[in-house]
Amino acid sequence: MVQFYSPNRRSVNRGIISVTADNLDAQGQGIARHQGKTIFIPGLLPGEQAQIQLTEEKRQFAKAKVVKRLSDSPYRVIPRCPHFKVCGGCQQQHVATELQVNTKASVLEHLIQRETGINISAQPIIHSPEYGYRRRARLGLQYHAKQRTLLMGFRQSQTNDLVNIKHCSVMRPELEQLLQPLSQCLNSLNAVKRLGHVELVLADNGPLIVLRHLDPLKHEDREILRTFSVQYRVAVYLAGDEKSLEPLIDAQSEPWYQVDGLKLVFSPRDFIQVNDEVNQQMVSQALAWLDLQPTDRVLDLFCGMGNFTLPIANKVQAAVGVEGVAALVASGQYNARLNKINNVDFFHENLESDIQQQPWAVQGFNKVLLDPARAGAAGVMTHIVKLAPEKVVYVSCNPTTLARDSKILLEAGYHLVSVRMLDMFPHTSHLESMALFSRESMTIE
Repeated sequence: MVQFYSPNRRSVNRGIISVTADNLDAQGQGIARHQGKTIFIPGLLPGEQAQIQLTEEKRQFAKAKVVKRLSDSPYRVIPRCPHFKVCGGCQQQHVATELQVNTKASVLEHLIQRETGINISAQPIIHSPEYGYRRRARLGLQYHAKQRTLLMGFRQSQTNDLVNIKHCSVMRPELEQLLQPLSQCLNSLNAVKRLGHVELVLADNGPLIVLRHLDPLKHEDREILRTFSVQYRVAVYLAGDEKSLEPLIDAQSEPWYQVDGLKLVFSPRDFIQVNDEVNQQMVSQALAWLDLQPTDRVLDLFCGMGNFTLPIANKVQAAVGVEGVAALVASGQYNARLNKINNVDFFHENLESDIQQQPWAVQGFNKVLLDPARAGAAGVMTHIVKLAPEKVVYVSCNPTTLARDSKILLEAGYHLVSVRMLDMFPHTSHLESMALFSRESMTIE
């Protein structure tokens, strides 16, 4: 009989071993070493000793769970949220903020050094309020027939089940206080079994809710929602599908927020930065790094609705924003008119396609800002080099792609002048950052 070779699966040692964590990764996992292998252990902090059990073993590393913690780090704190360890939203509420941000800054510095060979500090960190910072949240809705109740909340860690959220300490208080009455309201609807999700957003002129419903809402349900809207002074929008958006009350004012003294109106479905305080500091830092002058022509790539573009345009000869989402381009154009800014143009273009054929690409610019999604900006980096701007500010939500894209600028002779870690999402593994590149060697105070 023919026998086929089949590699043996790597068996996992299920025995109990004792380790001491010596570091923390960006996800908040403790890092320990045992018999030459790196082990990642959720819930363990540097300096803490514990008995652990391996849950997964690879050639170079392993994962484990804590069976018994034998000592406590001075950086261990009591999580404020009652849903911690169950909800998948926050992973690091047990870690003191100082250790969280310093760890993320170290991870950022390590990635840049590994990819570019440059040793650079990510300090000073742009800090956030520890709690109550999130002005936007999307919660799933899930009807349980046996319990005859609608669950509203975030996904459980590593499952598709919902944690029924009654409190969320990272939400802005104005949104958190709506959680329980909103849950009661939605549970009272006839359409309770046919709801998709709900988004809570805090604009500068008040809170709003976007309710995704899978079937048309009957008059009775609309009246229940209208009563809720009036009682809690919250604007309600109905989304019958992923594209439609209907204000429940026609007289609802448009939501807006302020940045750098400008008023930016947005659609409830437009992307806005979740952390307003960090956004204000981030925009201010970008403007300072660009050292804007009245004669400058500035390009803003992946510009969204003009969060950077419009403050930049207020200070220069001309600004151009390029964005792939048509609705955001329309919001940027509207806000330019609203703020009487006449020296800015917005283009709706796919920055992953052949940008050489796009109308903005034939214009000249002496300074550039880009704020791409997690995939980075590989498609535009060579064109930025061709523009030969004096300065480039790169805002990033993924340090890996920031480090990768940086190499193109460095190989073209640019200098990495400064890097900042942005504490945009405290208690989570998300690592936001920004970097300044200059064609000339320079120092930043």
